[in-house]
Amino acid sequence: MSQTPVLITTTGPDKPGVSSVLFAVLTRHDVDVLDIEQVVIRGQLVLGVLAGVYRDPEGLQESVEQAMATVGMEVEVRIGDAIGEDPFALGRRDSSHVLVLLGRPVTARAFSEVARRLAGVGANIDSIRSVADYPVTGLELYVSVREDTDETDAELRSTLADAASEANIDVAVERAGITRRAKRLVVFDVDSTLVQGEVIEMLGAYAGVEEQVREITEAAMRGELNFAESLERRVSLLAGLPASVMDEVAEKLELTPGARTTVRTLKRMGFRCGVVSGGFTQVIDHLVDDLGLDFAAANELEVVDGKLTGRVVGDIVDRAGKATALRRFAGEYGIPLGACVAVGDGANDIDMLAAAGMGVAFNAKPALREVADTALSHPYLDAVLFVLGVTRAEVEAADAADGLELVRP
Repeated sequence: MSQTPVLITTTGPDKPGVSSVLFAVLTRHDVDVLDIEQVVIRGQLVLGVLAGVYRDPEGLQESVEQAMATVGMEVEVRIGDAIGEDPFALGRRDSSHVLVLLGRPVTARAFSEVARRLAGVGANIDSIRSVADYPVTGLELYVSVREDTDETDAELRSTLADAASEANIDVAVERAGITRRAKRLVVFDVDSTLVQGEVIEMLGAYAGVEEQVREITEAAMRGELNFAESLERRVSLLAGLPASVMDEVAEKLELTPGARTTVRTLKRMGFRCGVVSGGFTQVIDHLVDDLGLDFAAANELEVVDGKLTGRVVGDIVDRAGKATALRRFAGEYGIPLGACVAVGDGANDIDMLAAAGMGVAFNAKPALREVADTALSHPYLDAVLFVLGVTRAEVEAADAADGLELVRP
């Protein structure tokens, strides 16, 4: 027996019993449920059901309208050709990409700009949900493209990077599908990523050479200096400094806002979390213990008779060394590189971000933003969670379950 498609859209205040009343009517008319979707926005319900009706669709429409009136809901019913496209061919649209929009706030103008750019490349927004209201507003968009070719990813990233710049928001683009939910290892740079500021500049302040160290650091982060050479030059300025200073600096480290939440949440989800840094093990070991990180790679300062010699012991963890360390840790845990995420801010993070399945440039220099999969410009590390599809509500619910107090300014 053939079916007539009927699209039922119910709107009104969200309350118990709405779905029960609607589906009692659908049950009496013996329909098949072909598709269904529901969303609640600030207490207002939108419920859509695509039904396959074997007989008397007009009678179903009348019954649905009467039933919904009894619970104070508005309802629109479309039958057959009035639905538009072939309803039996629709089902659930297979989205090709996921976009995450982050802003403080995401304005109507910003969203309009993104939507306009998507339309310009033939991309359709299939669904939207909120993923965060603090410390940034986050919206997750599932998108499908008209023609998915080898150039699609680059085209979307390019056009949306322009939109993000125009609208002063961040836009992350990733492939939809199981690989997005298969991430299992996250590696963070330390200086100006997991912590605020640069450790070597803090050491330089104790030695009275902070300004010289900062100048060399900034040149290296811009990609103007070879990192290994810049590190050797900076470390040489620390010669004669008491080794105990490193413990003092470690105690003064300030985590980036959201860092503790990010690591705590990722570890709850079964991620391996660690750091790969051009900094120094004597300082970073404190950070590893504090956050319960799974692994770390960094440089080691030579100490003789309780003082820094101005030299580094062993191989330098430079731009290439960071990527090598990521590969090593991924191999040790049996995690494919495609399931790894790398987060950094400087030019020496380029190879590490390129090696990971997702590279995130966090308040980064232009050289890194140009090669990263995603660039975040707000100073909150927990934005990384939203890019991975974790919602603020999920984070806060997990914290509450562990007895942690919710704190919002």
